[in-house]
Amino acid sequence: MDPAEGLIDHPYAVYDRLRDTAPVHRVAGTDGNPAWLVTRYEDVREALANPLLSMDKRHALPGSYQGLSLPPALDANLLNMEAPDHTRVRRLVVRAFTSRRVEQLRTPVRKTADRLLDALGPHGSADLIAAYAAPLPITVICDLLGIPVEHRRDFRAWTDVLVAPDPTRPGAAKEAVAAMLGFLTQLLADKRKKPADDLLSDLIAVRDEGDRLTEDELMSLAFLILFAGYENTVQLIGNAILGLLTHPDQLAALRANPERFPDAVEEFARHEGPALLAIRRFPVEDVTIGEVTVPAGETVLLSLAAANRDPARFPDPERLDLDRDASGHLALGRGIHYCVGAPLARLETEIAVSALLERLPDLALAADPAELRWRPSLRARGLLALPVTY
Repeated sequence: MDPAEGLIDHPYAVYDRLRDTAPVHRVAGTDGNPAWLVTRYEDVREALANPLLSMDKRHALPGSYQGLSLPPALDANLLNMEAPDHTRVRRLVVRAFTSRRVEQLRTPVRKTADRLLDALGPHGSADLIAAYAAPLPITVICDLLGIPVEHRRDFRAWTDVLVAPDPTRPGAAKEAVAAMLGFLTQLLADKRKKPADDLLSDLIAVRDEGDRLTEDELMSLAFLILFAGYENTVQLIGNAILGLLTHPDQLAALRANPERFPDAVEEFARHEGPALLAIRRFPVEDVTIGEVTVPAGETVLLSLAAANRDPARFPDPERLDLDRDASGHLALGRGIHYCVGAPLARLETEIAVSALLERLPDLALAADPAELRWRPSLRARGLLALPVTY
């Protein structure tokens, strides 16, 4: 049996097996093309910051696994760039996501959480993904960018299709990309005619007045902020809630000591982060990872989830332990490609979970954890639904 078999259905069991038998292992990507999967903490940590492992697809061998296929207008984003272009583009957006700027969003994020919890009512049952974990981050990121309310439901649907493509609908992902491109094209045109006090208008000004962004870079940056700002945070919030509901001792400890929430978010991210894999990388020359030499141009997949459950770095890694020092986890990356929106994702998760526990004291899982369904994705780690009673 291939040691990587079962990766979608039982990722952590596969990662445990691979760390012991083949920590740098040849696997098939979602398109069937081969890639190298890296699972040990130290190997993943070092590789994330290794300049010989490029995210620029121009270094990929023809026919290799390259991940999501996007048109040029959406593909000129930070996940396909290296210095100096990466440095230039990242510098323009990172100021919007500094810890100090993000902290100013605490009150509006809490208001959004309270509004969603008001809609749930004081008692009943609900799917917390659909009713809470998903609408909160899409509201926050769309408010930040200046996306009209009437388009947010469509954007959620397009993103869900791209994160976990349905094999019975082979054309759905292409349709979602086309719809998203059309939407963003019209949105940028509208913002140019009528700028507002939002991040997207600021980026357009940088493009049109300072000429520091190409038109494709502007479009791609808007796409990436929307896509990543929604996808990663909805999964982190949902996974954090599930972790607490399946570890009642930790739930009780957090309720008793709510000041621990900021540190708890780090353990949430380590224990069940939003991504199984980092974005694919391509060696610019032959590179040794662990004891394996990966040829230039082949695809390298770094398993953030496997690294964060490596017992050599985090003892008893399957357990959610809020007393653990989770610093050094790799859920949000490392090096120059560290998640630009990490401060916002942390704030949203802290507020979403703390408001939920405060408002719904009798919250309980309404299903056997083993029967919960996860997104059928090699990259994303998120629940399709989280049924609860309260």
